[in-house]
Amino acid sequence: MDEVLRTCPGGELLDAGCGPGVLLRRLVDTRPGDFGITGCDQSAAMIEVARERLAGAADVRLTVADIEDLPFPERSFDVVVAMGVLEYTDALRALRELARVVRHGGLVVVTMLNPRSPYRLFEWSVYWPAVRLLGHAERWAGVPPERRHAASRTGIRALSRRRLCRLFRGLGLRPVDIAYYDVTPLLPPFDRIVRKWARRWRAHPETTVSRGARRWLGTAYLVAAR
Repeated sequence: MDEVLRTCPGGELLDAGCGPGVLLRRLVDTRPGDFGITGCDQSAAMIEVARERLAGAADVRLTVADIEDLPFPERSFDVVVAMGVLEYTDALRALRELARVVRHGGLVVVTMLNPRSPYRLFEWSVYWPAVRLLGHAERWAGVPPERRHAASRTGIRALSRRRLCRLFRGLGLRPVDIAYYDVTPLLPPFDRIVRKWARRWRAHPETTVSRGARRWLGTAYLVAAR
């Protein structure tokens, strides 16, 4: 996100689905005065946490709102960002709202889980089903509920890059950059074990970003469009 926004001189920015305000705090700290910032999230609790994180920051507005029904006029923002949100929504409805509130020539940046990465294919097709199956076996074996393995349904609807870009174009948005991130050859649960001890990726997250040959290993990707 830093790389993409580095090309923007500033303007009015909306973080749709801002969560606890991590990106907004970073923008306030690293790009002071460049952006008039608006953040929204459907969770009132998240907005309260964001208010605490951004206490004292100038020109920041926070509100409770659903990305699929944004309470902002058309063409209100120069930059619209949605990180870690689309996979939990009706992606077309959410993108339609983002396209509605961005100004002509403005920038829309979204992230999406990569359903075709080895990590996601293994996680969704093998790992979580195996955890659920183990939980059922433990239930029949009389293991107490608090000690059983479990994996709740997430409701995630991840889209491939090709399908997401097709939605962009259908709404008059032209993709200008695509970057894959969290690039890893590890599979669950081994990734948790290795990452617990391997600290380099924490200090240098940029090493997990790729636009080249390693991109197919990215567990998620970012699309920037005009």
